Amino acid sequence: MTAIRLLSAACLLVAGVANAGTYNVQSPNARIQVAVTNDAKGLSYAVTLDGNQVISQSALGLVIDDVSLGNNELAFLDNSKEKGKDSFELFGRTKKVVEQYNSITLKFAGNDERKLKVNIVVRAYDDGVALRYVLPNQSGLNQFTIQNELTRFAFPNNYNCYGLNLGKFTNSHEGEFDPIKASSIREHNLYDNPLVCKTGVGQTTLALAESDVRDYPGSWFIGRGDGGLGVDVKLTPRFDSRPDGLEKAAVRATMSASGVKSPWRVVMLGDTPGALTQSSLIAALGEPTKLKDTRWIKPGKTAWDWWNDNQVVLENTTLKPGMNTETYKAYIDFAATLGLEYILIDAGWHEGAAWTNTPGANVIKPIAVMDMPEILRYAKSKNVGVWVWLQWKQLDWQMEEALSTYEQWGIKGIKVDFMDRSDQEIVDYYHKLLSMTAKYHIMVDLHGAYPPNGLVRTYPHFLTQEGVMGAEYNKWSERVTATHNVTLPFTRMILGPIDYTPGGFRHTTAAEFPQLRRNTLPFVKTTRGQALAMFVVYDSALQMLADSPITYSKTQGKWPQPQSEWEDGLEFVKDVPSTWDETRILQGDIGEFIVSARRNGNDWYLGAMTNESMRALTIPLDFLGKGFYQATIWQDGKSVSTLTKSEMTTTAKQTINLQLASAGGAVVMLKKK
Repeated sequence: MTAIRLLSAACLLVAGVANAGTYNVQSPNARIQVAVTNDAKGLSYAVTLDGNQVISQSALGLVIDDVSLGNNELAFLDNSKEKGKDSFELFGRTKKVVEQYNSITLKFAGNDERKLKVNIVVRAYDDGVALRYVLPNQSGLNQFTIQNELTRFAFPNNYNCYGLNLGKFTNSHEGEFDPIKASSIREHNLYDNPLVCKTGVGQTTLALAESDVRDYPGSWFIGRGDGGLGVDVKLTPRFDSRPDGLEKAAVRATMSASGVKSPWRVVMLGDTPGALTQSSLIAALGEPTKLKDTRWIKPGKTAWDWWNDNQVVLENTTLKPGMNTETYKAYIDFAATLGLEYILIDAGWHEGAAWTNTPGANVIKPIAVMDMPEILRYAKSKNVGVWVWLQWKQLDWQMEEALSTYEQWGIKGIKVDFMDRSDQEIVDYYHKLLSMTAKYHIMVDLHGAYPPNGLVRTYPHFLTQEGVMGAEYNKWSERVTATHNVTLPFTRMILGPIDYTPGGFRHTTAAEFPQLRRNTLPFVKTTRGQALAMFVVYDSALQMLADSPITYSKTQGKWPQPQSEWEDGLEFVKDVPSTWDETRILQGDIGEFIVSARRNGNDWYLGAMTNESMRALTIPLDFLGKGFYQATIWQDGKSVSTLTKSEMTTTAKQTINLQLASAGGAVVMLKKK
């Protein structure tokens, strides 16, 4: 190292120490500033955007073996700064992700007899901030527990927030993101990731979340308990020794040469709510994938049985539709007609299948009426792949044998269900499952799943997941409203893909819905236009067609059928992609409406959805490239089940007008001429 470089490094270190224990890092565009302070009160940080404080002075620290580290002044050891750039590809909202950041690593040691060392790593991106704790390899820690974090997100003002308060640690992470004032969040609440808040400065919106969770539990947000504005991080306790969820320890850790690290604690920031929707920051913070060959990973759309209760038309047989070979051949015929990549066989196909951790199952032995070799042979002959459903613990008991067998059979993917927890044991299970499915070239859809936290980057064959209150709730409740549908893109979906399972084509009004609600061939209380728009608005590299082949047919007959007998709008569902090169959120607000623009190759697709209010939208097309585009428009018709279809030639200098009915929507396909 030259003398000049040595002098520069020394000056940087002295400047850091001399600045009253405050250390700063800013985003590449210089709009976001993070300041970490070490003083008599302990470690803390604050975040500003354009000079406006969005996170006020907030505590940092860990509770290790029941003793807090960071709640009083620590001994400063060292710091270092770096510039970083992540560039990678995803299956989802944006094919190519590029995220630049500035980073600072601060090294401290406790002043008590343990003198434990802890590093704080802070990254500032143009669309947010992330920080994490790293416990470096040290003699004072070998096997230890972490009870909780001291991490706080203090708010300078009484923000208007949207959150999913589930109130208990065991759940499927499904529900409404209700509006709530920051001052009304209580210490006994358990708010799921993300917590989305408007700051009151213009349309500036922030979201609190996490990413890169490994050897650690998922987290929640709770009220501060001291009456102050903001939330504290609450770690999910371990369940293995206390099934009631009251185990004191959240993390059981063993020190390694590389140390022990927490997940990233993330503050996403955008000038509008839609800026968060199009951000890929959570994925960027995920661990880079180790997979060298991803050619076997094939996103697409799938026909699905469970939501419509296995309803198909069977001819020349006494069998009734259900879990049998002929039913799935009928689904294959439907999928082949539309060019769908897959069918999904849901619960009940193998011996002993159950929704709970019931022993005695055999996940590689189909029930007698399911001739799996014949189903797979027939599907292959029609160029349709097959996915199967599994309960997580029943799979765990046979995991490697099962996945090896599925690869030999030609199974393309598995839907794994009912984890319903986010403790350290379940987090470990996710990594075990996703690592082993990669080994055997099996794609994955997780249900009963905690919210996305960057795993789609680590495991690109992890195409989609639940952890969302989706269309299934139409079968047994009135909770899936149009307002809920247009809240999801600005809340849950900002973290990653959602297996909402769109495609409901039996429509009714909210007033008529209670009398029509049913389990078999269920109804939705939104329009056909909104049903189409979900295929553009909702992120999922494996996109479901949830309704039955019967419902998608005007004659309710057997497939294959000529297009003249298809239900209106099905031709759009057939053609719309499930992955995108680029995503832009053109208009919208949380719980009100959304207009998404997605590019696939040279073509663009628009999806517009509204809440219970009718809406007239004018959409500038300045995102288009040069030249002319052929626009095909499907929008709400005279009734909830009808569409108005029109065509026009347009350019980037023009606009498109859309009329959305109550609980309605529209789509536009823009093909480059």
